[in-house]
Amino acid sequence: MLKRVLTAIAAVALATVTAAVAWSQAQPKDLKWGTPPVGTAGHKALVALSTVLNKEMPEYRISVLPTAGAVATVKGFATKELDGFYGSDVAFHELASDSARFKGFKAHIQRMPIQSFWSNTIEIGLAVHVRNKDKIKSWGDLAGKRVFTGPLPFDTRAHTERALNALGVKFNYVQVDLATAGSQLESGAIDAMTIYTGSESSPPPWLAEASLAADWAALNPSSSELAELKKQGFTLVEVSPKSFNRDVHADKVIELPFYYGFDVGLDVPEAQVYKLLTVVEKNATELAKVDPTFAQIAKDMKGFQARGVASSVDLVPIHPGLAKWMREKGVWDAKWDSKIATN
Repeated sequence: MLKRVLTAIAAVALATVTAAVAWSQAQPKDLKWGTPPVGTAGHKALVALSTVLNKEMPEYRISVLPTAGAVATVKGFATKELDGFYGSDVAFHELASDSARFKGFKAHIQRMPIQSFWSNTIEIGLAVHVRNKDKIKSWGDLAGKRVFTGPLPFDTRAHTERALNALGVKFNYVQVDLATAGSQLESGAIDAMTIYTGSESSPPPWLAEASLAADWAALNPSSSELAELKKQGFTLVEVSPKSFNRDVHADKVIELPFYYGFDVGLDVPEAQVYKLLTVVEKNATELAKVDPTFAQIAKDMKGFQARGVASSVDLVPIHPGLAKWMREKGVWDAKWDSKIATN
């Protein structure tokens, strides 16, 4: 009798444990994914992306968490405060070289950021008030001027200043809030400000607001400056003025692109990152309609992943899920095998 009672109790306990495990497995795993502030291209893009992923990957529940800048998301991931981040080749270069915004950060790293999905390029440029467009005609003319290259944490600021430094332009950095950048340019408190696009077509929301406060003109590097930037290893693209939805007082806008991606770590398994990439590829056209930042992956998802990986392959490891997806798409380079992240 006692044996039957104990057997029944054990069976009930096993059933309870089994049910608890099944219930826990059915619950979505929360992913805290960091972005730059509200009003930036990165935040806008992750809101669109998370909407798709939350629908197509119910095993996860993504929370979009704005931070001071993309670099803060990389640091937040490295210190295990965030599960996902918005990483760029610019930030990865500083991380790998222990320089600039990552100077002295290595001691705080609890896990290494890795690349798992390249989403877009961001292209940086500069603008001046239209009243000064005949006085400030090149980037060199900004020497000694008051320039807002972007908020201190921003990768766009870092990339812009790398380019200005490459040209030997010594300017006076002025920090202003994104919400007041246009009014600061209008008042003359700053002589120039950053402008940028995503995927060579989509300006950030804050720039649309700045355009209501000030009539700005795109400031392109001179032909000699363009040649020097190319010599220094910078990539240059010509962006249509129509992308800005206003008169930029120039027939073309020259910008300097760099790569961005929305990344997770090895706590998201290989199969799940592979699924994420498959979901993104399937929905790339719709994503690009919602947010043109995704136009590049809608046009050439596999080629863009290859170019993104190439930009950072010697800086941070590659998620095995991305490697598997790229192998199946025929864009994996065998020399990258040693760069795949392991536990």
